[in-house]
Amino acid sequence: MPMKIVILDGYASNPGDVSWEELAAFGELTVYERTAKDEVAARIGDAEIVFLNKTPVDAAVFEQCKSLRMIGVLATGYNIVDIAAAKAHGVTVCNVPGYSTGAVAQMTFALLLEMTQHVGEHSQAVHGGQWQNCPDFCFWNAPLTELAGKTLGIVGYGAIGQAVGNIAQAFGMRLLVTARHEKPVPEGTQFVTLDELLARSDVVSLHCPQTAENLHMLDAAALAKMKDGAILLNTARGGLIDEQAVADALKSGKLAGYGADVVSKEPIASDNPLLTAPNCYLTPHIAWAPKETRLRLHHIAAENLRAFLNGTPQNVVS
Repeated sequence: MPMKIVILDGYASNPGDVSWEELAAFGELTVYERTAKDEVAARIGDAEIVFLNKTPVDAAVFEQCKSLRMIGVLATGYNIVDIAAAKAHGVTVCNVPGYSTGAVAQMTFALLLEMTQHVGEHSQAVHGGQWQNCPDFCFWNAPLTELAGKTLGIVGYGAIGQAVGNIAQAFGMRLLVTARHEKPVPEGTQFVTLDELLARSDVVSLHCPQTAENLHMLDAAALAKMKDGAILLNTARGGLIDEQAVADALKSGKLAGYGADVVSKEPIASDNPLLTAPNCYLTPHIAWAPKETRLRLHHIAAENLRAFLNGTPQNVVS
């Protein structure tokens, strides 16, 4: 009898533009686009392998699904799985780290370049006839800013932080870095305290995991230490900032701009103060979503399953 494999929320990482053939090669594959919380156990049934992206699996599911041997999380974060319950029931949980490093670094600079060049705004102005109707050849609607010579402060210096630093150096930016533990940094880069980084940086970019200790690490007091007119970027986790404090800093002009691919509650709540703040650029947590990135995600997930079946599991979080 072929091994049963279930994907609970396939639409999250595959809205139809890529194939599931790598996972289908391992057994009988059933793909659900979305699964409600009260449908999880029934849909897993007697399947041995389950893949998911954001569908929670709690202790009750493990109690009901006795055939379950492995959960593959189609993401890096795995807080949607009750890890203690997985251990108690002997279920291996694997995630996919590192698949989106380049894509997240790319999104970081997409946000920064939009704030410094205002490409979207100027394109709309041209299409709207503002340039052709301008009495002068020279026309722009917003101040334009060179990155060369500016100082970028990187908070968190893992793979993504390092990738962002490499791109920044190509733009001619100076680099400051801070992290929980001091690490070797390339020539021309300084490792400093968070307070020094905030005080000296023209642009601050967050690339650290969110923990209980650093929740709201950029609150009103921290923002007050930043340069007047600095730019803040967040492609890490929404809870790293105090959103009301950032909105207030944007309104006062303390911050020239805030660019983020993440917010504290996702999808974003209608009363999130960032929605009405000026010079605030928000994308819907899509840094990881280029097709090439998702193909890599699925390939590593398939390799996780192969390794598990071969008795040498990899990327194990439980």
